[in-house]
Amino acid sequence: MTTTPRSPRLLVLSTVILAVIGGLALLGVPYGQQPPAPATASAATAAKDPSTAAVSPASQPTVHGPPSPAPATSSASTPSALEPPLPPHGEGPAGDRAIQHSLEAAWPDDLPAGDERELLTAGRALLRADATGVGRANWPQVFPASGQAVVAPAFATAHFRIQAAIARRDGSPDRAVVHLVWAGMDRGGTFADLRISDWHFTRTTSQKGAATWAPQTRT
Repeated sequence: MTTTPRSPRLLVLSTVILAVIGGLALLGVPYGQQPPAPATASAATAAKDPSTAAVSPASQPTVHGPPSPAPATSSASTPSALEPPLPPHGEGPAGDRAIQHSLEAAWPDDLPAGDERELLTAGRALLRADATGVGRANWPQVFPASGQAVVAPAFATAHFRIQAAIARRDGSPDRAVVHLVWAGMDRGGTFADLRISDWHFTRTTSQKGAATWAPQTRT
């Protein structure tokens, strides 16, 4: 099979038609959306005018946006978030709740509820008896009986107040301590609050098998 060569006139006509179609296509492109100029043109322009040369990314100024918010910090990892501050001296009964919360935060519960109630009742009564003399007869093993040397109470009953108290283990399941914070006026007329006293107890078992907490005598 032979191929008939195209005439020069046909080749010229085809070239003209393609050129016209290309021009019409360019006229149909909206203004501002023309295809970008070849990269060689930009390079040539920059070579002619150094002031228009592209600046490398490393030398361009950095535009800083608004700072990102700091990550949230868990309140569980901040001790001050768990332990409320102690009230100032002289706050009165209004500050007792904060003192109680501080004690509970510093020493978590480690006793059965029944033992804790028994120890708190005994610790409060012992502190009142020791400071004011009220109820000492209920604790003959702790306070001397009549006829022996008796320590006079140092605080008046009118201004005595227990501000907070907790009971916790004291090294073993059969030993406990009651921490008390209290306020009172001494015999010299000086009032002070946030006083601290500790009463220690040991667990004893009766012949019938009943367990109870007995206070340790002070030396």
